[in-house]
Amino acid sequence: MQGKLVRLRAYEKSDADALFRWFADAEVTRWLGPPNFPSRAQQEKFIELAAAGGDDAKYFAIETLDSRLIGDTGIRFIDWKSRKAEFFITIGEKHCWDKGFGSDALRIVIRLAFDRMNLNRLWLSVLADNARAVRCYEKCGFVREGLLRQESFVDGKYRDVHLMGLLREDYERTRGA
Repeated sequence: MQGKLVRLRAYEKSDADALFRWFADAEVTRWLGPPNFPSRAQQEKFIELAAAGGDDAKYFAIETLDSRLIGDTGIRFIDWKSRKAEFFITIGEKHCWDKGFGSDALRIVIRLAFDRMNLNRLWLSVLADNARAVRCYEKCGFVREGLLRQESFVDGKYRDVHLMGLLREDYERTRGA
């Protein structure tokens, strides 16, 4: 699946080094909630599980159109009865932040969720003070639906978390815009 700046593809075994590097970087993981620095072996195991697929999650590597791996994204906790799933994304290559890669990847996942998977709702949680991410999500149509006060402990203090959602009807209304 391809957008204007990035394409989404299945993980490859060779991606484990980059995943390990990203998730061991405190600046990258700061916005992802509690620190989790899995080993390279754990990253390899994750890639195997992602490749095996499953009915409750879809995982993708994000690469630039010139085939440079820069992040990962997907949807998880897919609830087929209620037709909803949680969106997640990490742009692990910091020099790629604020360049539109995340928004482009998000738009691809949104199209996948609504046009191909027939979901009705995507949701996510984001630290309220992660202005870059909140701006990206709102630009792609997500709206703030709730606030979990002092939900995450980051950088030595409790931080609020926004719950955001995007409904199929909102996507369909703005798709042509």
